[in-house]
Amino acid sequence: MHSNWENIFPHAHPLSAEVLDALEATQLTLEFHEEVASRQAFEDYCQWYYKTADHHRRELQKMRGDLNILGWFLRGG
Repeated sequence: MHSNWENIFPHAHPLSAEVLDALEATQLTLEFHEEVASRQAFEDYCQWYYKTADHHRRELQKMRGDLNILGWFLRGG
């Protein structure tokens, strides 16, 4: 990965191993935090989806128990 950093900073003096290690550690930390945030966003979405689906299932069960007034008009006509 050292060559990648040298491409990013083409006009800089050659970077020491210590600087390259620090840049790589920073990049790795950034990627890790992005991955954690992405997984948390996905988990939040899944929880919302399951909660919404459960609410819709309960709502459907309730609607199935309601009187079908529209059906009276359609059958009567």
